[in-house]
Amino acid sequence: MINKKGKVLTGVIAGALVLALVGCGTTAPSTPNTPSAPTAQAVTLTGAGSTFMQPLLAQQIAEYNKQHSNITINYQGVGSGAGIKQVSDKTIDFGGTDAFMSDDQLAAAKGGKILQIPMTLGAEAISYNIPNAPKELKIAPATLADIYLGKITNWNDPRIAADNPGVSLPNLKIAVAHRSDGSGTTSIFTHFLSAISPEWNSKVGKGTSVNWPVGVGGKGNASVAGIVQQTPGAIGYIELAYALQNNLPHALIKNKDGEWVAPSLDSASAAAAAFQVPDDMRVNIVNAPGAKAYPIAGFSWALIYQQQNDQVKGTALVNFLDWAIHDGQSLAPSLQYAPLPTNLVSREEAMLKTVTYQGQPLLK
Repeated sequence: MINKKGKVLTGVIAGALVLALVGCGTTAPSTPNTPSAPTAQAVTLTGAGSTFMQPLLAQQIAEYNKQHSNITINYQGVGSGAGIKQVSDKTIDFGGTDAFMSDDQLAAAKGGKILQIPMTLGAEAISYNIPNAPKELKIAPATLADIYLGKITNWNDPRIAADNPGVSLPNLKIAVAHRSDGSGTTSIFTHFLSAISPEWNSKVGKGTSVNWPVGVGGKGNASVAGIVQQTPGAIGYIELAYALQNNLPHALIKNKDGEWVAPSLDSASAAAAAFQVPDDMRVNIVNAPGAKAYPIAGFSWALIYQQQNDQVKGTALVNFLDWAIHDGQSLAPSLQYAPLPTNLVSREEAMLKTVTYQGQPLLK
């Protein structure tokens, strides 16, 4: 499975959190031909993007800080779209995204070939704010699509009531919340809605940004969680860690096999198990078959250039990512992220070993 277990830490989740953690042990060359030789040279790495993976990445960086010296890792949760743009423009050392890069985006990257390394996988919660409602209201996929299309506008709508017999639902207007920034969380959610609703697929579609028919937008998972928490009648899609951190209820969603399933690390793992991950690691796992699969789940990827221009920084980067996909996975369950499957980790390690500086591999 995973090499070593790390200590689980607690932390504050914030959508625009900047992590600047001085941590330890990089490896860097003593001569140009030995890229993995140790050094005490200080290294600073900058990353930006996904807020979906940010709670886990925060704890991974904090734990890495305990074990390695002379490395500073700054990561800013600005949304997957911004992460893709900044890594493509070479203004950061690595990006984070929950929406894998398209062929066109990859071709436009200024630094050559980008590798997309899965860092974790998780479930998106459909959270809501309904006074006196149960913590696990049932919302059918077609009902959810019609809420976001603006066709279902009140919580006591007969379609919601039919799936929740015995539950007293108020005559309360539904306040739709969504992301306003380019977001991989949005990409996962809209891929799901497109898969289950022909009307959504034709009128709105899928992507990191869409033209929302209704609702109010927030920047980052934390902002959408805040809108739901503060607005009676609100509904919003957020990464599960944010729902748990803010003590927000989240719906059971009917999956492709007709089972009502809650978001969890187990149900996200079941979704991932239903798909074959291709060599380039680009895969959507929404609306997965299987009785235990949660239908709104996805991977988060780190984006790095295969050819690094700075030997010391490149070595530090691949060493951190290698640690994160191995030992760092032990931090995932406490935040309801699913640890990466063992067979996928071995494939990712092989990808990291293709990262080079002047033709020499940086990971030994």
